[in-house]
Amino acid sequence: MEDANVLHIQQNQFKDLYPCFCGQAQCKPSHSFGPAVRPNYLLHFVLSGKGHYHVGDKPHLIQKNQGFLIYPNVVTYYEAGEKDPWSYIWIGFNGEKADTYLGYAGLNKESLIFQCENGELLKKYVEDMLAHNTLSSTDELRLQGLLFLFFSAITKNTLITAKERGNNTNIYVTKAIEFIQNNYFNDIKVKDIANYVCLNRSYFTTLFQNTVKQSPQQYLSNFRITRAAEMLTLTNLSIGDIARSCGYIDSLIFSKAFKKVKGVSPSVYRKTS
Repeated sequence: MEDANVLHIQQNQFKDLYPCFCGQAQCKPSHSFGPAVRPNYLLHFVLSGKGHYHVGDKPHLIQKNQGFLIYPNVVTYYEAGEKDPWSYIWIGFNGEKADTYLGYAGLNKESLIFQCENGELLKKYVEDMLAHNTLSSTDELRLQGLLFLFFSAITKNTLITAKERGNNTNIYVTKAIEFIQNNYFNDIKVKDIANYVCLNRSYFTTLFQNTVKQSPQQYLSNFRITRAAEMLTLTNLSIGDIARSCGYIDSLIFSKAFKKVKGVSPSVYRKTS
């Protein structure tokens, strides 16, 4: 058994990332949950004590100031320690960009454990969420903001941990890809992407190449051409308008880049699509 305080959140007006439920509990010795699957993402953070988290055949010992991530539709099992059972907080969430935000914190299906030394701050955010449990728009916005503050706190700490491990590659690359996807229609260069992630251009290019198996310039060009191909198929925009919409000031340069990727000119591609 566990002494728990739980809030189920009904509204989900936000699409990128939104809270579904949260809670806080002091578990009895050997209290367990599962094996089971969840429909949402779920983050637990241990305030005191210890326990074990099992994913497949992999057991993880989780102690104070550590947390663990549960993915949707993945069978998991977790159990409080027999002699020093954990107390923890949790937040369930979902959203189209949930994986992106988890990536900022260095979390993915291969990296499910995180560390945060400021547990009291995380506890404060969850307790604040529990205290604002009405169906008002004011509380809905507050809950949304607190979820982002929670992510901000674990991102700050896991970024430090990742640097210490020399394993922050995915964070920089994830940010770079998001920057490209949000700015491909502007006249951005590789140096702009490197500046955004605060890395030296040469180092960033090597990092990106090793991770994505394409140079940043190749990825940017391919992404632009993919968007251009969609516009050629789905819209009646002129080739010049499509070129400018995909970050190309010069239509001739756009046509050459398009043919290099697709093998035909934009006009031929449009006719044959």
